[in-house]
Amino acid sequence: MKITVVGAGAVGATTADNIARKELAAEVVLLDIKEGFAEGKALDMFQTAALLGWDTKLTGVTNDYSRTANSNVVVITSGLPRKPGMTREELIGVNAGIVKSVVDNILKYSPDAIFVIVSNPMDTMTYLALKASGLPKNRIIGMGGALDSARFKCYLSLAMNVSPNDLHASVIGGHGDTTMIPLKRLATWNGTPVTNYLDAATLDKVAADTMVGGATLTGLLGTSAWYAPGAASAAVVESIIRDEKRVIPCSVLLEGEYGQSDICMGVPVVLGKTGWEKIIDYKLNEEEQALFSKSADAVRNMNNVLSTLSL
Repeated sequence: MKITVVGAGAVGATTADNIARKELAAEVVLLDIKEGFAEGKALDMFQTAALLGWDTKLTGVTNDYSRTANSNVVVITSGLPRKPGMTREELIGVNAGIVKSVVDNILKYSPDAIFVIVSNPMDTMTYLALKASGLPKNRIIGMGGALDSARFKCYLSLAMNVSPNDLHASVIGGHGDTTMIPLKRLATWNGTPVTNYLDAATLDKVAADTMVGGATLTGLLGTSAWYAPGAASAAVVESIIRDEKRVIPCSVLLEGEYGQSDICMGVPVVLGKTGWEKIIDYKLNEEEQALFSKSADAVRNMNNVLSTLSL
């Protein structure tokens, strides 16, 4: 197996690091447009192999897409990160051109690749990658729901003082501070509803903290987060490469599911060797469905911006 990560910034490098440590492929290529940047990060990471016990060939490349040839999975993290006070939506004009260029160049050398999209605004970039590539829908996956769900579990574990590994919780909808939907009703701890342990006010705060989880970190760090996004991206890749059939919320093309069509949004999907294999119907209640529809309207408004761009 061969995996390429495009973009050697903090998120891309952390993604490549997680993938290499998990030994998900014989070769991992880290590509960036900045001269020497990917090479330096890849070499730095590879120098940890003897210390940490992994044995993946990790190569850094400057803007030479031929070196990515025959990749099974390609993770696109390239583009501008968020700055304090900036929304994911404000990145669309710049990042759309970057993502389309990356997709076009990758397909010249890896026509059978599965794409995992990380660049923001993630749902719109996933939709763009799908339309620009002409690939089957199952091979284009936005990773935002995986990250948002991990953050939901983080805040639940802090509120309940339990291990996040014993929690099952999902976030669906758009990957945005006002569009994501933490499914409080369906969250469980060792098979029991978290509503048995948290009052409504506490659970509402957990959901609110989840929704601004990225913005909170941007405010603290001065730029976008990278540890959790990198780990979330690697988790999506792992389920694909190892054909694990894990159910992970991801942004995929909807064709009537959850009442929406011709849009990429976060829903629970089964991830395996062919990409996303099926969408799981969580049978939302009336309130949750209304929130999902509202989220879809916001994502569509972002998608409409694409038609105004010269790509």
